Amino acid sequence: MSVMFLPLKLIPVPVQCVVLGSVLQVFFKDNPKFEAMFDKLEGKVFRVLIQDTGAVMFIGFKQGSVWVHPSTTMRPDVKIESTTAGFARLSFAKEDPDTLVMQKVLKISGDSESMLLFQKLWEQLDLDWELELRRSFGDFFGRKVAKAAHALVAAERRAQLGSTKLVDGVFKAMDVPSEDRLQLWQAGVESVSRRVNKLQRRLDKLERQAMQKQAKKKHEF
Repeated sequence: MSVMFLPLKLIPVPVQCVVLGSVLQVFFKDNPKFEAMFDKLEGKVFRVLIQDTGAVMFIGFKQGSVWVHPSTTMRPDVKIESTTAGFARLSFAKEDPDTLVMQKVLKISGDSESMLLFQKLWEQLDLDWELELRRSFGDFFGRKVAKAAHALVAAERRAQLGSTKLVDGVFKAMDVPSEDRLQLWQAGVESVSRRVNKLQRRLDKLERQAMQKQAKKKHEF
């Protein structure tokens, strides 16, 4: 959703809105299959916040068309928040929005019906952002944005991998058992538990037999 993966803070938000709005208008114009969806989205407004740059954009639907503005007096039906890298993962890496929400990379809030419409629209969108940017603004610009977006995604994945390795290293230093060792320990505990239960049953049986013998002796006297 965040269209500029260059120094975003140096690019005015109105310019970003023009870029995003142009791409969406051209795409929807060439794909009339979205007309029915536009009828349901009529009058809806989506507020997009890019957390690391502070950029705010509003995406609205009116009379079968889409607009993107830096501000509006209309109350947004849905609020969408993420970082530049998060939007790169959503748009260029085509990661599932539900997965990004679960990972807390993407935040979506607002009217439940409008949120479902957004989700349905995104599932059907299948927009090649690099291609559309190149069509609207030229090959140089499209390639630059796409290259920077994919670099952001790759950097975030490396960071996540590095964090995982760091945590694993800390656990190793603490001599925390691995998953395989935990499974072996669990199997050992279960084996001992079964043996204890078996022994307890034998002890209970011996105790009952001793009580029966004792009662028999009393009866004989």
